[in-house]
Amino acid sequence: MNTGYWLRRNIAGLVSVLSIIAPASADEFRLKAVGFADLPGWAQEDHGAALGVLTGACGELTTSGVGFARKAAFSGSRNDWLALCEKAGQIGQSHSAARHFFESQLVPLAIFQTRGQFTGYFEPEVSGSRKQTCTFHVPILSRPDDLVKLSKSANSRLGLSYGRIANGKARPYFSRKEIEEGQLAARGLEIAYLKSWEDLFFMQVQGSGRVKLKEGGTMRLAYAAKTGLSYTSIGKVLIDRGEMTREGMSMQALRGWLEKHPQQARQIMWLNQSYVFFRELKGADSSSGPVGAQKLPLTKLRSLAVDRNYWALGVPLWISTSVFSEGQPVPFNRLMIAQDTGSAIKGPARGDIFMGTGHQAGLDAGAMDQSGSMTALVPRRLAARLLKKYGR
Repeated sequence: MNTGYWLRRNIAGLVSVLSIIAPASADEFRLKAVGFADLPGWAQEDHGAALGVLTGACGELTTSGVGFARKAAFSGSRNDWLALCEKAGQIGQSHSAARHFFESQLVPLAIFQTRGQFTGYFEPEVSGSRKQTCTFHVPILSRPDDLVKLSKSANSRLGLSYGRIANGKARPYFSRKEIEEGQLAARGLEIAYLKSWEDLFFMQVQGSGRVKLKEGGTMRLAYAAKTGLSYTSIGKVLIDRGEMTREGMSMQALRGWLEKHPQQARQIMWLNQSYVFFRELKGADSSSGPVGAQKLPLTKLRSLAVDRNYWALGVPLWISTSVFSEGQPVPFNRLMIAQDTGSAIKGPARGDIFMGTGHQAGLDAGAMDQSGSMTALVPRRLAARLLKKYGR
């Protein structure tokens, strides 16, 4: 994603262009209690910075609690975290105080029987205009009012959570092709206009963006909704067709292929029927990150998009992998906070790392597809219950 729910986005994020991993039951995975000394790089971590992000997440958790709106197998309930959040707000963010807080209040539970996989996502910056011109002709659309959450019976019949009601009957929403060919025209949904369909497509993949306006200034866009139709990885399509190789696949390589094959590009992008709608963030702090699924600004290299079947938003997770920094892979051992999600983020050890905003963040995010490990830090009583049910 998105960064909104789609990535973010579904968001979150980078939603992998390579594949979508089929979800599995929590019973297929096991948790094991480990020591903080077993976490690579724990002693060198900036615990104060991590606590700052956790405290912000706790502010949301103790008020609206949107992060626990869904049942998450390895996260317990919102009540399991309230006492921890109260204590977190009383701790100074010095290195020593923050480290003591984590080590005294939480238990590390490592995920076994699956290898972690980590990608990256970012907030794009593109050129655009509030008005349609010959140069800026691709519309960014806000959420249409006929896109609705479907009933359980309609969901069961169609296999879709969202759609539209036509003549009293639930139907799938319009596809990407139908929307881009004008199905929603003349409804006044246009927020702004971009130069190319590729600009729009990749902004939708990320679930957020900044538009540098021809009129001056910058517009911030956040995820508003998606059609509910299935997400198709066009990168995987091109690999399966022999047009690209898995080894050579990256977001930049995919975009390069689309730009070199303009006659085929639209047809390929239309294979991904899922379509994302945006909303403008007026008055947003230009120095903050995009808004994630927890309704909070994302923090570079601290916010993680996760599978909400396993992790509630606001849960701290220790990640050991590598990330790209200015084109080079570097070891990455860090305490991150689950603050986002994405439709291609499937599995308990699957994460999408928010890499920041702009061109370089995009290059670093697009190059990421790294293995690693994930360890959850959970309150002691919750840890005991989880180990009883899922312990190795």
